[in-house]
Amino acid sequence: MKNTRQVASTLKTLMLNPNDWVPNNRRLPVIIYESAISVTGNDAAARFEKIFSAHGWPPQWRDGVFGYHHYHTEGHEVLGVVSGQARLMLGGPDGQVVEVKKGDVLLLPAGTGHCNLGSSADFLVVGAYPPGQHADIRREVPSEAQLENIATLPFPEHDPVLGKDGGLTKHWAIGQPK
Repeated sequence: MKNTRQVASTLKTLMLNPNDWVPNNRRLPVIIYESAISVTGNDAAARFEKIFSAHGWPPQWRDGVFGYHHYHTEGHEVLGVVSGQARLMLGGPDGQVVEVKKGDVLLLPAGTGHCNLGSSADFLVVGAYPPGQHADIRREVPSEAQLENIATLPFPEHDPVLGKDGGLTKHWAIGQPK
């Protein structure tokens, strides 16, 4: 596979408080890697899948981001923007709007609300989760059991983009469940 290297990227974190019915994650920030992965060649999605897999985040789908607010209680999620651009709202209604483009990666801890406010026609994302986790789509106030699951859901030791040296190991380590 040609040119599977990652490029230098800017890492940003975003801590989100509960917002309306969206719980967000009270201990782990969203991590946004701008221009994290070089997007060239015939199958850029495969490049994202290869990098995520190599760091213990098996890819599970290729698609866009839903145009309604939702969150997950049974999986931390990584989104790799393969093509196009979008305006996403993170954190639920009246949350934070972020602009994403090809090459960007978002690491969303369980409970993080997300919604596509508008995207280009070619917007494509690869989604991945740690082993044994998945995207249970939630659009309602979480139960106490779901909040407990968000608070204690384990995550891998490796960042999906940079492995042992990534933002997950630096910014999520203090929030790791005991």
